[in-house]
Amino acid sequence: MIRVAYSLARREFTRFIRQPQRVVGTVAQPLLFWLFLGAGFGGSFRPAGMEQMSYLEYFFPGVMLMMMLFASIFSSITIIEDRDAGFLQGVMVAPVSRLAIVLGKVAGSTAIAMVQVLIFTIAAPFLGLHLGLGNLLLLLASFVLTGMGFAALGFLLAWGMKSTSAFHAVMMVFLMPLWMLSGALFPVNNVPGWLQALMVINPISHALAIIRAPFYSAPADLFASPGYLVSLTVAVAWAVLCLGLSMARVNKREKGVAMA
Repeated sequence: MIRVAYSLARREFTRFIRQPQRVVGTVAQPLLFWLFLGAGFGGSFRPAGMEQMSYLEYFFPGVMLMMMLFASIFSSITIIEDRDAGFLQGVMVAPVSRLAIVLGKVAGSTAIAMVQVLIFTIAAPFLGLHLGLGNLLLLLASFVLTGMGFAALGFLLAWGMKSTSAFHAVMMVFLMPLWMLSGALFPVNNVPGWLQALMVINPISHALAIIRAPFYSAPADLFASPGYLVSLTVAVAWAVLCLGLSMARVNKREKGVAMA
């Protein structure tokens, strides 16, 4: 099972790096988004308790989250392409574990997202954000955890899609509001009560919390913080739930056409 999962993950990653325009586009778009939006809102960003923080710094983890979210999920579009090309059918009829198919696709999508977000992380020192070894390892673990949860969600949704255009439409309508309500664009505490409630129950808000926290607190302090532990628990539960649902979806046999 591990060998099959590794082979599928390696195939996904190899296909990604052999498309240089895709690599450049997926890194450049969030970078430009961060620079332009950060410059535009920089002069008016003065939330209580964050007077010394620039909007570029505040928005930095939010762009990381966006890269992990969109790169992980949109990499799952290869499921539809593999089905159209006949590759997926060949894997399905092979004597391999269905769990290996899920883990391989999810691991490949997570690795693709990790490469992009790690390139972007190089900008952290220019914002005055310095990571010790422990904080860096904790940040990497947060990337892996959130990436697996998002990739598993993308797998779950892509498995039943018939076309790539439908996948793009559903993902944009579904994902963009979740990301905007995560606290990536504006702090959770400075919004109306009903909006704050939506942001608190949004699992992507907790993913952002565990990505943002290593930049400002030591690992020992984070694991003693109830708020961080709650966000970590939600992120783990989200990843496990999406992986479990993806596995159940793969194991479910599609109903064929009834014969007269």
